Amino acid sequence: MKRKTIAGATLIGAVGGAALAVGVTLAVLAGGGESTTSTRSDAAATPTTASAEAGPGSTTVATGCLSAADIYERLRPAVVEILSRSTNSSGFGLPAQGEGSGIIVDGDGSILTNYHVVQGATSLEVRFVDGTVAEAELLGQDPGNDLALIRVDAIGQDLAVAPLGDSSALRVGDAVLAIGNPFSLEGTLTQGIVSGLGRTFSAGQNTRPIRNMIQTDAPVNPGNSGGPLIDCYGQVVGVNTLLENPTGDNVNVGIAFAVPIDTAKQSLGEMQSGGTVDHPWLGIAGVELTPALASGLGLSVQSGVYVTLVAADSPAEAAGLRGAFSSQQEAAQSDAPVAGGDVIVGADDRTVASIEDLAAYLEETKKPGDAVRLRVDRNGEELSLEATLGEWPA
Repeated sequence: MKRKTIAGATLIGAVGGAALAVGVTLAVLAGGGESTTSTRSDAAATPTTASAEAGPGSTTVATGCLSAADIYERLRPAVVEILSRSTNSSGFGLPAQGEGSGIIVDGDGSILTNYHVVQGATSLEVRFVDGTVAEAELLGQDPGNDLALIRVDAIGQDLAVAPLGDSSALRVGDAVLAIGNPFSLEGTLTQGIVSGLGRTFSAGQNTRPIRNMIQTDAPVNPGNSGGPLIDCYGQVVGVNTLLENPTGDNVNVGIAFAVPIDTAKQSLGEMQSGGTVDHPWLGIAGVELTPALASGLGLSVQSGVYVTLVAADSPAEAAGLRGAFSSQQEAAQSDAPVAGGDVIVGADDRTVASIEDLAAYLEETKKPGDAVRLRVDRNGEELSLEATLGEWPA
């Protein structure tokens, strides 16, 4: 499975003016995209809305799917607009402001969104479907999966709650919808299909790849970040996160990506407890070793993870792993892997055939501080190296 870098893609939370500190970083990673600005000043209030429960309706078709109109009626009250402000200057002496979307996930006022929507914010406001605005605070975060949980005071209120579905059941070709606030157009509904599954995005050597992302052609734009991707049964199956941006101008080209809701479910408990989800870090870059690549490199093993680069001061370096390249710059200048790298063929008792195998094993069974025994082929000799996993660098 190919890993794609985030260059050429844009995180779709809109950032106004000179932006938050995160906006500067995102602009670099995304090749510089256009941004939007919001200047809302409504007085804060706590909304009262009806429950947004999904279930069979009178307009269902033979497949059990709901109409787009029914899904919108049921889910729209559970989708909010998020306004984030920072003390950083917008360039006009005013606080910088960002905008995104969020999903109400419980009756206590917890709202799931993207981490990049709220990162660095000094104040957060949430606008509900009825137009009321409430102050929110950051509750928990999972930066490695670009997820965050914010909370409003919902005591005595009847908040709409979005039903969370099963993203593992999705198939390419399934119908999906997106609700969000692109370009400050509140409550916009768009529709498309799942156009790909299992996509992996990374912003570079020391940035954790987001795995198993859902690809869709449902139009999403700046301001959609953190909003729901919904299946035809009215269940949230993803969190809209980024769009393909080959020209750097934020024009929708029919390819967008969402973090699977199953990934979010795994992090919700810790985020609801006010924690930060940490992910284990080994510190390598690598490619899947195929028989053709093995033949070209003169290797005796035919499968595994061919290590192209070992990050400096990483657990992998401390364990003695060797990469084919000595630096990220050298790797970037090469069109193909060169000889000299180790091949990881196993982790503990698990056989490793690809970088996805290794990443999945570490993510599912390890945490920072845990040890992993790596079975490594080095020039035909099998070695056993032990690495103590770290946390992904900020």
